[in-house]
Amino acid sequence: MYSIAWRYGLDYRELANANSISSPHTIYPGQKIDIDYTAAEAASAPRVSVRNPSNPPKPVASPRVSKPKNGQLSPKPVPTGPISGWQWPSDGKIIGQFSTRRPVNKGIDLAGSMGESILAAAAGTVVYAGTGLRGYGNLVIIRHNEKFLSAYAHASRITVSEGQEIKAGGKIAEKGSTGTDKVKLHFEIRENGKPVNPLKYLPQRRGGG
Repeated sequence: MYSIAWRYGLDYRELANANSISSPHTIYPGQKIDIDYTAAEAASAPRVSVRNPSNPPKPVASPRVSKPKNGQLSPKPVPTGPISGWQWPSDGKIIGQFSTRRPVNKGIDLAGSMGESILAAAAGTVVYAGTGLRGYGNLVIIRHNEKFLSAYAHASRITVSEGQEIKAGGKIAEKGSTGTDKVKLHFEIRENGKPVNPLKYLPQRRGGG
C-alpha cells in the first residue's frame, strides 16, 4: 500500500480509505487497488477491513491463543503533531537539488562512498523495504506520523525490515548504486503524499554544503 501510494504521489490514508482498507493497510495478491479517486470520495469512503480475495475463509476451529510477535497485540497508534529534530540521513555533498521543473527531482541526492551508513532522518516505523519501485533500487520508506514519510533510495544493502521501529539517527541501510549509475543517496520527504523540499526541514549545514 505504501509503495503504491509513493509511486503515484498519493496520500496513503486517502488511498486506503478509497479502497476500504483499514489499518495496518495490508493488501493481498489479486486484490484490485483503485488509484483514480477524488479526495472527497476518499474521505467519505467507509473504513472496513478487506479479506484476502485469494484465500477464502476457512472453517473456524477451537479458539487458540498464540503469543503475538514482538509482544504486541495490535499496531501502535501513529504519532500525530509536528516532527521535531530532523537529521541529515548521511554526510556527503548535495549533488542533486529538489526541483518541480524538468528534470524533476522529488528529493535531494547526496554523494558518498559504497557501504557508507544511511541513517533515519527522524524516528518512525519502516513501512517499506525492498526493490519494487522502478528507478529507486533498494529503497526504505519510513512513516514518521500521519503526515510525513521519508524515503532512502539506491542502497547497496538494507539493514532494517518492514514493521521495525527506528530511532532518529538509527542505521537503516548502506549507500550504493542500485537503480542508478553512481553511488549516492536519493532522499525524499513527503507530506500528505506530496514531495516537499527536504532542505525546508533538515538543519542547515555548516558552510551551507
